[in-house]
Amino acid sequence: MNRSKFITVLFVSLAMVLSLTISLQPAKSYAAVNNTPVVFVHGLTGSDSNFYFIERYLERQGWSEEELFAIDLPSKQGHQELNSAAIREFVDDVLAETGSDKVNIVAHSMGGANSLYYILNKGGNDKVDKLVTLGGANRLTTSVAPDGIDTTSIYSTSDSIVSSYLSILSGANNIRIYGVSHIGLLNSYQVNNHIKEALQN
Repeated sequence: MNRSKFITVLFVSLAMVLSLTISLQPAKSYAAVNNTPVVFVHGLTGSDSNFYFIERYLERQGWSEEELFAIDLPSKQGHQELNSAAIREFVDDVLAETGSDKVNIVAHSMGGANSLYYILNKGGNDKVDKLVTLGGANRLTTSVAPDGIDTTSIYSTSDSIVSSYLSILSGANNIRIYGVSHIGLLNSYQVNNHIKEALQN
């Protein structure tokens, strides 16, 4: 076989191997998601670790670790623009990672106002299926639940940080509970049950 014929055969062989390799590459793999992914949004001076007990509870109820995501917001003072932009980016990352079309948000305190701001002003309305707020300072953003989003506001008459008035939203499922403090909303079995029901309905 002369040199030019050898080189031609070699290039054809390499091209065939390369095309087979490319065609055999698996499609982009996503995390195994059976439930709509949940994004947790903390309040003033909080962090992503605030939802540890709620996350463990949901895992026992059938959610996987790969379906639960907590954001650590850039502004611990609840700056609406900064935090809503961070939520938008975080939600987009969760959607890309899981392959889901939408997320559910569980937000505590000022995280409720920040999440509502994201939904109403940063394109979140098309990316959020359900919103659950816990002692949410919701009325700092709006007094009405966003259209098309199943919204639940859980608040306590014993909350001395965020008044019940700030939590209640017109058009939401407003759930009043008793004897649970503002921080206690993050580790209450009663609240956890309401969260689970809100996410499953």
